[in-house]
Amino acid sequence: MTELPNAPISPAETQILSLIWQLKQATVQQVLDNLPKERDITYATVQTLLRRLEKKGYIKHISKGKAHHFFAAVKQKDVVSKKVSDFLDRLFGGDSFPLMQYLAEHGKLTADDIGKLKNIINKQKTEGNKTTTTDNPQ
Repeated sequence: MTELPNAPISPAETQILSLIWQLKQATVQQVLDNLPKERDITYATVQTLLRRLEKKGYIKHISKGKAHHFFAAVKQKDVVSKKVSDFLDRLFGGDSFPLMQYLAEHGKLTADDIGKLKNIINKQKTEGNKTTTTDNPQ
């Protein structure tokens, strides 16, 4: 995978990029076929969005016969990490607590989500304790 592009992507491009990550590799027609049925979009529009994503560095293509097969040039976790960090910086000055508070107070977190968060926190506490113990021998 290549370096993460700085170019912003639109919601429509984000949806197409998500499909590319999901499908691993796809033609224009395959992307079109996998879009939600309620999404009224043409082949030409999908092709344009794929070309824009390629120009911005998010995807690449290989030619197989007459068809172009598009694939991700960047890792999903890297894009998500950058976009979430940018969002936090813009809206909350980099502080993640107001976002978590909003999600919790407005019923956007399920019991399963909360359980997963508790596991992450416990893991970080455990790893933090190991680091502290080994860094500070007595």
